[in-house]
Amino acid sequence: MFEGRYKPYLWLIKFIGVIVPRRLRADWRQEWEAELRCREELLAEWDRLNWKTKLDLLRRSLGAFRDALLLQPRRLEDEMFQDLRFGARMLLKSPGFTAVMVMTLALGIGANAALFSVVNGVLLNPLPYPQPEQLITLHQSKPNFATGAIPYPNFRDWQRENQTFSAMAISRGASFSLIGAGAAEQVNGRWVSADFFSVYGVKPQIGRNFAPGEDERGVGPVVLISAELWQRKFGGSPDAIGKGLTLDDKSYTIVGVLPASFKYRNTDVYAPIGQWDTPALRSRTAALSLHGIGRLKPGVTLAQAQADMDGVMRNLAAAYPDANRGNGAKLIPLKESMIGDIRLTLWMLFGAVGFVLLIACVNVSNLLLARSTGRTREFAIRAALGAGQWRLLRQSLTESTLLALAGGGLGLIVAGWGTKAALAELPTTLPRVEEVGLDGRALFFTLAISLLTGILSGLAPALKTSRRRLSETLKEGGRGASGGRTRAQGILVAVEMALALVLLIGAGLMIRSLSALWNVDPGFRTENLLTFALSFPPSMRNASPEAVRANLRDLSDKLNSMPGVRAASFSDGASPLQGEDDLFFWLDGQPKPASTSEMHMALVYRVEPGYLTTMGIQLKQGRFFTNQDDERSLPVVVIDEVFARQYFPNAAPIGKRINLGDDRGPLQIVGVVGHVNQWNLDSNDKESLQAQLYEPFRQLSDSPSGVGVVIRAEEGAGKAGTPLFDSIRRVVQSQNSQNVIFSPQTMNAVIADTLAERRFSMILLDAFAIVALLLASVGLYGVISYLVGQRTHEIGIRLALGAQRRNVLLLVLGQGMKMAVGGVALGFVAALGLTRLLTKMVYGVSTTDPATFAFISFLLTIVALMACFIPARRATRVDPLVALRYE
Repeated sequence: MFEGRYKPYLWLIKFIGVIVPRRLRADWRQEWEAELRCREELLAEWDRLNWKTKLDLLRRSLGAFRDALLLQPRRLEDEMFQDLRFGARMLLKSPGFTAVMVMTLALGIGANAALFSVVNGVLLNPLPYPQPEQLITLHQSKPNFATGAIPYPNFRDWQRENQTFSAMAISRGASFSLIGAGAAEQVNGRWVSADFFSVYGVKPQIGRNFAPGEDERGVGPVVLISAELWQRKFGGSPDAIGKGLTLDDKSYTIVGVLPASFKYRNTDVYAPIGQWDTPALRSRTAALSLHGIGRLKPGVTLAQAQADMDGVMRNLAAAYPDANRGNGAKLIPLKESMIGDIRLTLWMLFGAVGFVLLIACVNVSNLLLARSTGRTREFAIRAALGAGQWRLLRQSLTESTLLALAGGGLGLIVAGWGTKAALAELPTTLPRVEEVGLDGRALFFTLAISLLTGILSGLAPALKTSRRRLSETLKEGGRGASGGRTRAQGILVAVEMALALVLLIGAGLMIRSLSALWNVDPGFRTENLLTFALSFPPSMRNASPEAVRANLRDLSDKLNSMPGVRAASFSDGASPLQGEDDLFFWLDGQPKPASTSEMHMALVYRVEPGYLTTMGIQLKQGRFFTNQDDERSLPVVVIDEVFARQYFPNAAPIGKRINLGDDRGPLQIVGVVGHVNQWNLDSNDKESLQAQLYEPFRQLSDSPSGVGVVIRAEEGAGKAGTPLFDSIRRVVQSQNSQNVIFSPQTMNAVIADTLAERRFSMILLDAFAIVALLLASVGLYGVISYLVGQRTHEIGIRLALGAQRRNVLLLVLGQGMKMAVGGVALGFVAALGLTRLLTKMVYGVSTTDPATFAFISFLLTIVALMACFIPARRATRVDPLVALRYE
């Protein structure tokens, strides 16, 4: 029919004919053909006109076009205002209906906004330092350890020889006894190099920073303190600068107070590392838990810095082969180092709460679909009066967007409450917790998802309303929903049930994982086991080793004789699930390795004879330490079963000897004990360092500045913890009033802390799953109630013709359960794939665990049956006489 310039349009019409439904296809084809025919006639008429007429027509057309452009914005503004005013009026006409939808959306939007504030604070916000992308954490890697501590002499060589860092600093955590400023207390401190704060770009709020060279040995002792300690001890007075602070019987001068925004691992006191009086600081084989931080030069990439540091380590390996052969440098961006594995957990939870929002959207869509049925005649009349499909579509979307914005406003209140609740449950080890809150980015996110939610939830009802044929609608007379509309609502209900099932299965897997972890045998008995740290006063630290041992024996006897205490023991070095300490060794009878990197490593626990009984660790072979294993006896050690299997696979270890490289000579193995979980409960076996070695506490020659203490309480005495801890504190301070007890906790609390991240994930996922179950149940209930209302006339006829009420009940239940079972089946299949994302978060259970899948599917089906039963029972109570007069 059309040739020449319009021939390409025919291909477009044919393509549309393939993808567009037949009803719309015929309408569109007629409109397109009419349009093309009109254009063909106009072009033919244009060709017959002379040039003056054409010029006049063009001038008039441009004028009309200009007027239309000027009037269009005002007209569009007026129409939008009318849509908003009309939409608000229609929503206020049904306050109950509107309130249900607003609360539903507020729940979904608020939960998303709350979790986004956590994700934003922890993952998205840049670190609060100048040019944070230049900050890199520095570690020394070993053959069996990707990241390790840096010996101080190596670090000083790193500072001098690198070419890619503008500055480097190093630090180590410490504890100080603060004496003289009120009651004696233990404060968290750090040994730092002089440019530690300049690397971070942090300046003191009063006073000054460390000066270059103040971290050298022999320089006058100075400290910087935190804003919290400044307020607590000095009342925030500027006069604190220049005052003295006594730490471990040594006087330091306060030279600066750090800003309150700088909270580095709850540290109160920062002292130059040169003031740390330990000979090991000068050793290239003693790492001493020193880790570095560096700032890259502008324009330098991480790969360039890594290549530079690899060259520095090769030079050190050539210069000091005994200490550095096989070692390397490991560089990690500061933000990545801080966040660690929490990134996967937070994004998983953010995806889960997104499911809750989708369920809320589907719920609102279903309610709007049900509501639109009563308004079909209204939209038909508006269309008959000249309203186009776009205007009707826009009106429906305006109403749903108003609902979503109202839900978003209420959701901000929910988000504020939810953020506070999340902060209360966040694990203490979660980085950047202090930066979590509802900031401008969170508010913008809430607005954005509110608008998106309004469009998504209103799109299906709007399309249904705008596409209905005028003649069909007027003939229907509002008698009920069409089959297409019922099918659409059924699909939405099935989607709701599927999403809820996925969340419920994920929550079920997390619950089973946490239960399995609590049942893991850590290698010791956790019930009634208390632990704390004890710091000695300077007078005891400076005493002779004999006097220190006598004081420790006296204190140990007092603790063991306390009422409510079954056994007590001092410990040093590693502590299960709390802190690690390791040493190098080689087997006696073998040549001493050329460097420490070629030696074996083991975790070391320095304990008293009562440690095994106190901890409840099993003795496998030989004996444990006795009171006779002191400084005058033969040096002995006890190893664990992993050590025995690894280094004595074909021989009895009892009687064998190992060398530690100290003045005691070879140490004889006298016993083998059970292995304890040093690292954690869920992935302890994945750590490369597993061998464990025990040394007698009384054979150590050094005078400790403090010890760890473990106490096995009598049954019931240690449940509360606090009363027994108070009694212990009185006994400890009765020996010396300057003894300081800190970090008291039960071993069950220690284990709970190691599982805090999993518990946080489980609580949130469980909360999301419960909300999803509630919303899905309400959605199913609402749809079935709506369908019962639409079929009241039909149900009345059935009952009038002799149908049993039991049959009506089964009819309605069957219709609802078809939707529910379809959703459960869809969710079952989706969960099989999506739960694989939880592989790193579950323990002791498969991500496709049949028992969990079966139980959750059964539970959701029962809940769906209950949601359908109430409207189904109401349907059986329909009075046939009333139903026949229903219309």
